[in-house]
Amino acid sequence: MLFKKKIIKLFIMSMLLITLLAGCSTRGASNTTSGDNNADAGNTTEEVNTDELIYVNFRDIRDLNPHLYGGELFAQNLLFESLVMITDEGIQPWLAKDWDISEDGLTYTFHIRQGVTFSDGHKFDAYAVEANIQAVYDNYDRHGWLESIRLLDGFSAVDEYTFEMKLKEPYYPLLTELAVTRPFRFISPNAFVNGTTKDGVDGLIGTGKYVLTENHIDEYAVFDVNPTYWGEKPEINRIIAKVIPDNQIRALALERGEIDILFGTNMIDAETYLRFSEMEGFGVSMSDPLATRMLIMNSTDTILSDVNVRQAFNAAVNREEISEGIFYGLEAPADRLMASTVPYCDVDLEGYIYSLEKANNLLEEASWKMNEATGVREKDGMPLEIQMHYNADSVTERTISEYLQDEMRNIGLRLNITGEEEQAYRDRMKNGDFSITFNISWGTPYDPHSFLGSMRMPAVYGDYAAQQGLAEVNKLHDTILKAFTSTDEIQRQEYYDYILTYLHNEAIYVPLTFERNRAVYNEKVKNVTFNPSQYEVPLDRMYIK
Repeated sequence: MLFKKKIIKLFIMSMLLITLLAGCSTRGASNTTSGDNNADAGNTTEEVNTDELIYVNFRDIRDLNPHLYGGELFAQNLLFESLVMITDEGIQPWLAKDWDISEDGLTYTFHIRQGVTFSDGHKFDAYAVEANIQAVYDNYDRHGWLESIRLLDGFSAVDEYTFEMKLKEPYYPLLTELAVTRPFRFISPNAFVNGTTKDGVDGLIGTGKYVLTENHIDEYAVFDVNPTYWGEKPEINRIIAKVIPDNQIRALALERGEIDILFGTNMIDAETYLRFSEMEGFGVSMSDPLATRMLIMNSTDTILSDVNVRQAFNAAVNREEISEGIFYGLEAPADRLMASTVPYCDVDLEGYIYSLEKANNLLEEASWKMNEATGVREKDGMPLEIQMHYNADSVTERTISEYLQDEMRNIGLRLNITGEEEQAYRDRMKNGDFSITFNISWGTPYDPHSFLGSMRMPAVYGDYAAQQGLAEVNKLHDTILKAFTSTDEIQRQEYYDYILTYLHNEAIYVPLTFERNRAVYNEKVKNVTFNPSQYEVPLDRMYIK
């Protein structure tokens, strides 16, 4: 009941904020409208430019160098292309018209599409591919967590339109890693700085459907159709990406017609999605499950080093109530690390079940005895007290944290929660300076290989540090690599069976829900769909009618 009261309180506060913002609409418009071209956007139907889509993001597009990780993925996806692309039907040709794989799985030969140029006129050919792959490889320390980089044995332009990559060992996810938004997308060699890209680029020149024509930092960016694009041009000629950090102000801007679409789980909470689903003049879309929303527990922590405590925490989490109470059923409860629909993850596991009785029994077995005076268990004079961090910029993480703080009192565990600014929060995670923090799998098409592969490398996310207290951590990481390099499907599945079963039994992760991507938009926006990658926004496929 306490949890439900908090949800109702949050909802009332949200509605009050929207009402207040509506009363200050003139001021809100001046803060979010950017440039004379957009000053009257949404005022009348007659003034709407049907060739223009106004998108919104919570922050600036930042550094869009396609070989680094600092830029916004939706923007990089508009500008830059790769050899292959990921579709619902699997890996398909893109800048490579086709490819061959040797029988031993060590050599990939790509046949480059002819007649393609970068938006600065530079020819796209096998030599441009070689220059870009070399630029990525030049920054090996930054990309070394990618198995495709670590296993790369050589690459070269065989001739003008043939490019070859050689691997030290077979690596079945190679094409997937080449297809995702970064770092294997192509920028004109004319934009290289000192012959490479690791220290930055001098221009954002790709082969993509759009070019960046304006960027007003922390205000808006303008993407216009690439006039020299080699393929079929999109129907929307101009995309304006506004920056609106606040969730409620973004929703109000959509309602007032100042923007056309909200897209992404970080951009739309469940309340906003459901509210717009019932409003005339707006549409909503929901993707299939994409990733696992979870917590990660540090096995090197004094208290959490005990698997019984980790299993007790898992048993004390009511995933159904989180699903219904926080996500209104939009995200299904997750009783295991990876959904059985993820490749290689249909493993026979007994899913985590909510049971306060089991949680309390596990803590009793671990000699944590209840102090009736404080309501907190103790062992050797030490209270059962754990610190949990969350991203203060995420309303969802704060709400879940507050809920779990209440729930853990039922098992005599004092959960202290602290919200931090996003960068500090992420730095803490990478450094392993946490007891419990939020985590998420990488989602399609990165799961399971990229998510599991990152566990093997320090300072990617918090997984490596959190796993260092596990007895079989070395075997776990070795088996992850074996799964990647195996050419035998049956053997590969056996490796995945061990990996997922071991992590499940060690209970180092606390799966909460299976995340789904979502979009809310003005009904004039058509063909709002989702890419296999949750981090891409298929703006190029949308149109206005």
